Amino acid sequence: MQTQWLDVIRWDSNGLVPVIAQDFQSKDILMQAFCNREALQLSVQEGRAIYWSRSRGRLWRKGEESGHVQRLQGILLDCDGDSLVFLVEQIGGIACHTGRRSCYFHRLDAGGEWLVEGEVLKSPENLYRTAPKN
Repeated sequence: MQTQWLDVIRWDSNGLVPVIAQDFQSKDILMQAFCNREALQLSVQEGRAIYWSRSRGRLWRKGEESGHVQRLQGILLDCDGDSLVFLVEQIGGIACHTGRRSCYFHRLDAGGEWLVEGEVLKSPENLYRTAPKN
């Protein structure tokens, strides 16, 4: 596959582009992360969500420790070319490191308070395992 499509993207000064992960069936917003050029190219090649982890300073294959892989069903680019949506199938139903389906579980109410919505489906202590050795 040619990679000219990568040149259309407006990468930020760090070579990153923000990515929203959205459930391809329910349309629920699951999480937000970043991709660099390599992560995006590998995501397309492998058919799964691969991000650039700013905190780890390396590629991050979603689900590499938790098993909650995101199977890539499609990619959307916004009109400015500087933001992506990954349409994904969320394996295991959990996208958030807190054990919830979505990372977006705080809702601002009319009184200016953040309310927590969305139950913890799996305890964070039980969510992660050591990544398998290759």
